[in-house]
Amino acid sequence: MVWSIKNELIEKSKEAMMSAIQIYNNPLIDFKSEIYIVTSVISWTYLMHAYYRSIDIDYRYYSMQGKRKKYDRTKHGAYKYWELERCLDDDKCPLDRGTVLNLKFLIGIRHEIEHQRTDRIDNYISAKLQACALNYNRALVKLFGEKHSLQSQLSLAIQLSPLDPSQEKQLRGEAENLRCDNIINFVTEFEAELTEKELKLQSYAYRLIYVPISVNRANQADKAVEFIKADSEEARNVEKVLLKVVEKPKYLPSQIVKIMKNEGYESFSMHYHTQLWKKRDARNPKYNYGVFIAKQWYWYENWLDVVRKYCEETYKT
Repeated sequence: MVWSIKNELIEKSKEAMMSAIQIYNNPLIDFKSEIYIVTSVISWTYLMHAYYRSIDIDYRYYSMQGKRKKYDRTKHGAYKYWELERCLDDDKCPLDRGTVLNLKFLIGIRHEIEHQRTDRIDNYISAKLQACALNYNRALVKLFGEKHSLQSQLSLAIQLSPLDPSQEKQLRGEAENLRCDNIINFVTEFEAELTEKELKLQSYAYRLIYVPISVNRANQADKAVEFIKADSEEARNVEKVLLKVVEKPKYLPSQIVKIMKNEGYESFSMHYHTQLWKKRDARNPKYNYGVFIAKQWYWYENWLDVVRKYCEETYKT
């Protein structure tokens, strides 16, 4: 009985993830990110239930009455099973830090889209969606064996309209006029709590560079996409990157001040920071030092470099 329930959970999990990916790759669906997130959270929940069942951990909610368990039930009498976030927080959770962060990020986005209408949020979270799918297949194989791998059934979605940086910027500009402020705010607040190391984990967000390639041999002629490491010799020789979307780290003014103090510039304060950005006209869009999000200004990393240089020159020892 244990075996059959565990395997039923695995199959339901795989079916849900395949559905999520197929929907996301469907060019006729506009609400694809939202459906992908909701369905993939269901998929991961089933996968975690299957894992906990396989190691004999009771993933139902209960309270102890003496030496007996009293299980929590719905109004119709069904057991209340752990939701995904509870599965992730358990000491026996088998997932790595980046995967857990990725899933908690998507759970947070799901909460936003459940309560507010959204439009075209893909540009802001696509790296997280890609990581979620890759993480899922890796976890599936690690926990239950290669026979369950979905790799042979998955493929890259076809992009019919190649984007250059100016097109991508225009699309983001259009999206900012739509209903996605709550998503942007959530992303900013969530990532403000992460370390630089956590932000760079590929299991948290998976980013790619797509490059056109010419081939010298006939057996290479069917390669549409080639994956190369950013710091490799091949990357340095790429003539043009068609699209590279990277979510920039963003800092509140108070975070900038705190970072400088932590680096030893104790005299630097919010007052001096305000004086500096006003003197440099740093909020002028032409400098691209930061961005307004829901009436709050956030600074990019290039402004942090300016502040650091200022502190180095001003507070010389």
